[in-house]
Formats: sequence, structure tokens, C-alpha cells
Amino acid sequence: MEERRENGPMMTDGLIPSPTNPMVNPLLTDLYQYTMAYAYWKAGKHNERAVFDLFFRRSPFGGEYTVFAGLEECIRFIANFKFTAEDIDFLRGALPGGCEEGFLDYLRQVDCSEVEVYAIPEGSVVFPKVPLIRVEGPVAVAQLLETTLVNLVNYASLVATNAARHRRVAGNSKTLLEFGLRRAQGPDGGISASRYCYMGGFDATSNVAAGRLFGIPLKGTHSHAFVSSFMVRKDFYCCPTVIMHHMIWCHARTASLTSPDMQSPDEIVEKLLRSADASTTCEDFVSLVQSWLRKIQRTRLSIGGFGETNLSELAAFTSYALAFPDNFLALVDTYDVLRSGIPNFCAVALALRDLGYTAIGIRLDSGDLAYLSGEARKFFQAIEKDFGVPGFGKTSITASNDLNEETLDHLNKQGHEIDAFGIGTYLVTCYSQPALGCVFKLVEINNQPRMKLSEDVSKVSIPCKKQCYRLYGKEGYALVDLMIGENEAAPKVGERILCRHPFNESKRAYVVPQRVEELLKCFWRGSTDKSREELLPLTDVRARCMMQLEQMRPDHMRRLNPTPYKVSVSAKLYDFIHFLWLNEAPNLQDLKFWTSDGNQQKRTTSSDSQRSFLIEL
Repeated sequence: MEERRENGPMMTDGLIPSPTNPMVNPLLTDLYQYTMAYAYWKAGKHNERAVFDLFFRRSPFGGEYTVFAGLEECIRFIANFKFTAEDIDFLRGALPGGCEEGFLDYLRQVDCSEVEVYAIPEGSVVFPKVPLIRVEGPVAVAQLLETTLVNLVNYASLVATNAARHRRVAGNSKTLLEFGLRRAQGPDGGISASRYCYMGGFDATSNVAAGRLFGIPLKGTHSHAFVSSFMVRKDFYCCPTVIMHHMIWCHARTASLTSPDMQSPDEIVEKLLRSADASTTCEDFVSLVQSWLRKIQRTRLSIGGFGETNLSELAAFTSYALAFPDNFLALVDTYDVLRSGIPNFCAVALALRDLGYTAIGIRLDSGDLAYLSGEARKFFQAIEKDFGVPGFGKTSITASNDLNEETLDHLNKQGHEIDAFGIGTYLVTCYSQPALGCVFKLVEINNQPRMKLSEDVSKVSIPCKKQCYRLYGKEGYALVDLMIGENEAAPKVGERILCRHPFNESKRAYVVPQRVEELLKCFWRGSTDKSREELLPLTDVRARCMMQLEQMRPDHMRRLNPTPYKVSVSAKLYDFIHFLWLNEAPNLQDLKFWTSDGNQQKRTTSSDSQRSFLIEL
């Protein structure tokens, strides 16, 4: 993986860098791509010009939208597609029954110079059946690209969509942190999840490698292990005699392993802390923390039921604050949130404030998050009132603990005081749906449209090279995605156009768009002189995603029972789909098609009408 110094692809002399993961190479594909390529080559068909559409059939998670992600990695793969000598040597023995040397000579010179790629910009909101990527080029080369492109888009779009759904439930005012690395499916799953969750609306990640590669903001504090690693007796801080006995006992236990002058592991050796403006120095920050804890214990806050807090926890918080006075955020549920964690945090936070620092807040990782966050907020507000500390009542509360879209929704309904959510397992594993189900279908070869038929109408493909547009209404929301034939006139603002369901004869609507957006752009021009879209930095792609989500009608975006979004074809393309369907079906006189009520009816056609459709398109 190459180093990335800014939040986006690095271009050097116009060259596109290699894929982020070095495992993405021409061998990262299914064997049948090579067996097909060999058969194409044997038949002399390998250079025939083909058009493939990459699309999905159904939006994930029971929703009505998907966030398109993975395009940059696809273009990197295509731009650097080339077989090495080692690849050729391996393939020589990998094909069943072997292959002719001439085919291997062909592979040696294969690249994507004759390939063109058109795609919807990454970060866009997309819908079923609409091509996300259109690949045009020699049929054998396009087939060799298929599996890798599908792989690069499938998970990326799935997890970006999952992130966007979490963002929508949490609301724009909340901070979302991706904490999924340890639960992700392997290193590449962890890296990809961090990247595409950020694209889908998360604010930061705990994944340091992703921060380095993609410029994603990093967030993290400490674990329960850090807190429980401190072992302080209740009277440790207050009795010098006990301190001495405790140190002697520790030395006796470790005499064979430690030198005589080693300090107790519980002792905070470095107690000095300079003020935020460096104008003063606190010689004993530990004592300052203790004094604040005693003040808190003497106030009316004791009605919450806490008396003596866990001093091991206090020592851990104090130690962490000494290390990170500008970034003090404490995990407060190691022992008892309300009786120990929050009072100990407040003591350290107030001591930091005396020196000009502002504590970040707390993290809750267990328990009743709605209740505990509410009680923590009350505690902070009481501190602000009783000690005259402006703004302390708004101290940030972060929650984690196996959160998902559903628990966020429940927390909203219960009412809570959480400012940030750390989400991991359910986010990065896409627990409720493991795959998006992208497919890569041939739609044209040698300028002849092709179509896949199926008894399952959802698996019938839409033939021919298409133009795709998004039509917007008066309120600025997207109304419909429209696919038309390559040579049809583009829809125009203010002009009425008939939009038809691709397969349902009765579903149709006239639309007068107030804005028309062309969806497919050229991202790889091969050896042509066409203009090419630039790959944007990740922050720009994220911004596009956020903007696109705002342009969707709320009823299409809701979590439960969303209104279906309309994906349509033009009247001419509709007629051609059904002409080709009839033409390709085994029995023209007994073909079935689907009506609005889901029933099947017979349809026939004449050879004259078939010829007229073909001439029009």
C-alpha cells in the first residue's frame, strides 16, 4: 500500500496510482474469467467490442437507496492492469487442460488502453437496475475485469450505505466514530470499512492505518485495561505510613525482578503539569485532583449515592490526564459509572480547568445508556451550578457497546443525552445484510444489444448501451432515474417526458423535470481523446454523499417502510426491451410478461415490428 499524504489520490505526471491493496491485481478474479478469455481467443472473438453494465438489483437493509463507493479503486485497478511474468507462468499451469502459448503471448500484451469506463461519481446515491459502471472494450479484457470490479464495489457500497443509514438515524448534530477494526473481516475489511464509513457520514475512525492512508480524523482514548492496571488501596492517597508499607510490600513481592530503588507501580511519579498557556506550573497535580474530589464529595452531589470513589480509577484518570491534558476523555464504567467513574472524571476535569485545559468528556461502554447519559448530564450541570464552571454542563458524552441502527433508533425514542456514538461490529460487518449483490452483465456486443432473460423478472437485464439521467422536481428533490437509448435525445428542463417501468406495462408517469442531471461520466478514456473526470479527494466524495442524501425525499430515506424510488426507462427503450425479450425467447408465440398485479400474460410480435424497433435504436 502506497503512502497517501493528503485526503485523496496522489497524481504524479497524470498517472493514476496502483490500488491501495497490492492484492488487487489481474489474478484477483474467478477462474472462469480466464477459461472464457481463452475460449474467446480460440474462437477469434476476444477483440470484439462489448459493453457491460455493473449494477445491483435491490437496495440493502430493507431500504430504498444505496451509496455508491469503490470507484476510485476500480479506476486504479484498470489504470494499472498488466500481467507480470510470474502471473503468466502461474496461468500456464492453472487453466484446466493447459492452454496454447499463443494465448499467454496475448495476455502478456493485454492492458486497458482499449477500454473505456463510464460511471456515476463515487459518493452518489444510487438505485437498483441503474448502471453504476459501464465498461466498453474488447470482450475478453472486459471479462477479466469483471470479478475484481464487482468485488471492489460490493462491500464498499454496502458499508458506505450502512454508515449513511446510521448517520440518518443519529442525526447530523451527533458525532459518529467508527470503532470496527478489531471486529472487521480481516485487515482489508478493516481498512475498507474505515474509508467507506467516513465517506458515508462518519466523522472519525480509531483505525490508525486508515488515518495515515486516507487522511481520516483519528479518535480514541483508553480501555478498561488501562483503568484496571492501576491498583491503589482506598487509603493510599491519604496516609503516608500506609504508602510506605504498601511500597515495601510491593518491593518484597518483586525483589527478585526489580532493583531496590524501583518505585511502586501504583505511584504516579511525574506529578508536574504546566498550565495550558505555559505561564505557571502545578508541582503536584495529584493533590489538586484530590482536593477537587473532596470538594465534590462535600457538596449536594452526594445525594447521588457516591461516597468514596474507586481510587485506582482516579489514579488511572489522573495519569491519563497528565499524559493528554488537551485531550482528556475518560472511560467511566470500569467499576461504577455514577458512584465512581463520573465523580472521578469531574475531579480530574476540574483540576485540568484550573490550569486552563478543557476536558473532552466521558465514554459509556455498558449499562442503560439512555439512563446513564441522563444522570451524567445532571451531574455535569450540578457541577456547573455549584462551582460556577461555565459550560461544564455541556461536557461531551460518548456511548459505545455494540450499537447499531436499531439501538440508535431506540435511544432516540427513549430520550438520551449522548453527543457521540462509537460504533463497530454491526457497522463494519454489515451484520443485517452480508452482501449487496452487484452483477456485471453484457448489454451489447459488436453494436448488437444483448439481454439476459429469466423466469424471475428481477433478474432480467436491461439491454444496450444507455444514457442515464436523474430528474428533479420543483422542491429540489430527485423524482426519478431515467434510462434511455444511446441515441435518444436527452431529457430537457421543462419538457414533459414519459417515464415507464422497465417491465410493468401499466406503471408509467409523465414528468416535467425542473433540473436534469446526467449520471454517467467518463472516468477512464483508454486511448481515446475524450475528456476524463478527475478522482476527487475523500473529503470531497464525502461532501457529495452528504449533499446527495439531502436531495432525496424524506419518505424515500426513512428507516421503515420507505416509499419506493422510481427507476424508469423511456418509451422507446421500453418498447425495445420487450421487442428483444420476445425476439430472444424460445417461443415467440407463447412468451409471458408481467402485469401490474404480478400476473403473467402472453404476448406475440411480428417480424416487421421487430425490424422497426431495431432500426429506431
